[in-house]
Amino acid sequence: MPFLVLLVLEGALRLFGYGHDLAVFTEDPARKGYLVLNPHASKRYFANQQNATYGNAEPFTANKAPGVFRIFVLGESTTIGYPYMNNGSFHRWLQYRLLQTYPDRDFEVINLSLTAVNSYTVLDFGKAVLDYEPDAVLVYTGHNEYYGAMGVAATKGVGHNRTLARWLMNLRSWRLTQLIATVADKIIGLISGENVDLRENLMKRMAADQQIAFGSAAYNAGIDQFRTNMDELAAATSARGIPLLISNLVSNEKDLKPFVSIPDGRGKSADTHYQSGIQLFNQADYPSAKKEFVTAKELDALRFRAPEALNTIIKDITHAHKGVTLVDTRDLFEKHAATGILGKETLLEHVHPNLQGYALLSEAFYQTLRQTGLLPASSAEMPLEALKKQMPVTIVDSLKGEYEMMILKEGWPFNIPMPAEEKREKTEEEKLAGALVVKQISWRDAMGRLQQHYAAAKDTAAMLRVAEALALDDPLNAVYFDNAGKLSIALGLHRQAVNYLSKAFRMENSFERARMLFVILLKMDRPEEALPYVRYAATNNTSRFNLNELLSFVQQQVEAKKRR
Repeated sequence: MPFLVLLVLEGALRLFGYGHDLAVFTEDPARKGYLVLNPHASKRYFANQQNATYGNAEPFTANKAPGVFRIFVLGESTTIGYPYMNNGSFHRWLQYRLLQTYPDRDFEVINLSLTAVNSYTVLDFGKAVLDYEPDAVLVYTGHNEYYGAMGVAATKGVGHNRTLARWLMNLRSWRLTQLIATVADKIIGLISGENVDLRENLMKRMAADQQIAFGSAAYNAGIDQFRTNMDELAAATSARGIPLLISNLVSNEKDLKPFVSIPDGRGKSADTHYQSGIQLFNQADYPSAKKEFVTAKELDALRFRAPEALNTIIKDITHAHKGVTLVDTRDLFEKHAATGILGKETLLEHVHPNLQGYALLSEAFYQTLRQTGLLPASSAEMPLEALKKQMPVTIVDSLKGEYEMMILKEGWPFNIPMPAEEKREKTEEEKLAGALVVKQISWRDAMGRLQQHYAAAKDTAAMLRVAEALALDDPLNAVYFDNAGKLSIALGLHRQAVNYLSKAFRMENSFERARMLFVILLKMDRPEEALPYVRYAATNNTSRFNLNELLSFVQQQVEAKKRR
């Protein structure tokens, strides 16, 4: 009878629409036949629902279209691209490079990352994507094992028991549990007089003053949790024959002193090792300095930076499972640090990369995709330096990231005062970035206004960057690709114009797109590529010109080229 009563209550709550379905995916309300990341999926992992975070809505079809190369990306705040978001994230750098390098292929790069989660979420989301025909799954995770949702220090001991943690996460999918949790939170708030202060940054709300000593039971529980979850994910992808690429982790070693330094029982502490590292660095003894910096990071009792043990686990897992490959991001970051010591050259604070860092993170995954044979060689290869010059991250995106960092560092645990505001008229980019940070406008609204600003200034190159940014952010919108293609033509970037317009044509065949494509390709002396578009235009002619003669001429050119 008690179980029957519970089932009736659960059914009634669902019938009346109370609570949320916490499945990983939900139907895209804007596109029939497409799925997106469920905006409520993270609530399965957060004890306090007010801390639950939201990810990207990047649509994909439940049944993958023929010829599409589908990549799912899993991880935490670094993986979602904080603080730049949108086109600053490494998956967008990768997506742009794939578009330019393989213009005749269709790629889907779907980012399912969330801020403030850890390997529990990555494991569940990773298992969920296996039913949607991924050609590769990319993972960058590990910095949130202690303070992220269901982390060892964020669950008041629950995280020490994996069985209990899994049971609790499954229980949260019940509407009755959601109701009880809501009521309990309100009662506790009334009794204690304490409520979640949403003005505090999420780092403080999740971690507060938790200290985890190196080698303690909580420290080891976090490592065990990561090992078990990642091993289970690797086993699941390997069993299905789906390539899994897991990156090792990077964090700031040189330019961030330990957050919390406690004695290690031998007369030393995190601060002692950090100061020793500074002295050795100033003496140009970089190998010894690096060792001291890493030791200081390991002893930092506020564990926002992953222990070195997690990189060892990642390496071991890639050796233990077929089809699982290590992405050596750390090695690449170290090669781009003048002294081999990670710091502000590539990282903004403790773990989040700057734009240079996100470019390198994308490079590490791209080269691993190439080395594993998942991506073939291409005649249109885009080197990293060319990618960094062309990547459509606008000034607004860059400034927004800077402002986000100022706000973050002003709060706990950094407590760095915000610099004084300059007494001058702000540029349009600064105004838009400021409005974005305080959520007065959406990113697409900001891009729309930026496009108008550059149009008024007749800055075609800047207009193209915005058009490319919009196409990258919404790869299912053919109009954005049209705009990027037309602006590329205006700047004489014919090969790039063909890339964008051919992509738009594959999405939606039209006479006008075919016309633009064959005109450009004939100018480029590529009649064999122009022929399909001339043929389509002649068959679907909406102009007042007879295109049959042009079709015959192009066919003759193609034959003549074959005889050479």
